[in-house]
Amino acid sequence: MRFHTRKWVKPEDLNANETLFGGRVLAWIDEEAALYSIIQLESKKVVTKYMSEINFMSSAVKGDIVEIGIEVVSFGKSSLTLNCEVRNKMTHETIVTVDNIIMVNLGENGKPLSHGKTKIEYVKDRLASQEK
Repeated sequence: MRFHTRKWVKPEDLNANETLFGGRVLAWIDEEAALYSIIQLESKKVVTKYMSEINFMSSAVKGDIVEIGIEVVSFGKSSLTLNCEVRNKMTHETIVTVDNIIMVNLGENGKPLSHGKTKIEYVKDRLASQEK
């Protein structure tokens, strides 16, 4: 799994127990999944269709740095299925996992649109092929 994003746990990210609020973590995961999918599918019109069971395993406190990892599970005709792990950067302790996040590519009409992708592509490789 590749960890793409880091977040610093700030006072506004905490719940009444002074630990990281689960809703904040889910918002971070949703945003990271969207950004990852937009880059992979080369499309700005990508939405979250589904998130499977969310497994909270530990927490974080103010001042902790957490990192969000995303991994591709599969490519569908108009979708991309990902899994995610959020962990504490310093201890590498897993905070939460999500086994399946399905992101769907949309056309101008707001309906699912085939994206034509079948494998992970890296931006550096796209740039190299454009220079040729």
